[in-house]
Amino acid sequence: MLGESHALLVEFPAHKATIEVLGQSDQAFTSQMQKYDALDKEIRELELSNSPIEDNEIHQMKHQRSILKDQLYQCLLHAS
Repeated sequence: MLGESHALLVEFPAHKATIEVLGQSDQAFTSQMQKYDALDKEIRELELSNSPIEDNEIHQMKHQRSILKDQLYQCLLHAS
């Protein structure tokens, strides 16, 4: 859906405690999560404002978000 939030807590609600712990204790995780959140916000804003952007550009942004989400999920699995 357009404009849908993909925040980590939305995507992985079962890992809420781990996300919060890592967010406070692991600088690398925090940095990667901030990049993910910023990219997700940018994508949502573009979708909601119907900003002119090439399909390939938005696809690349979504692909990058997916890569970041997968990396963050792996961190969550290893921390659990």
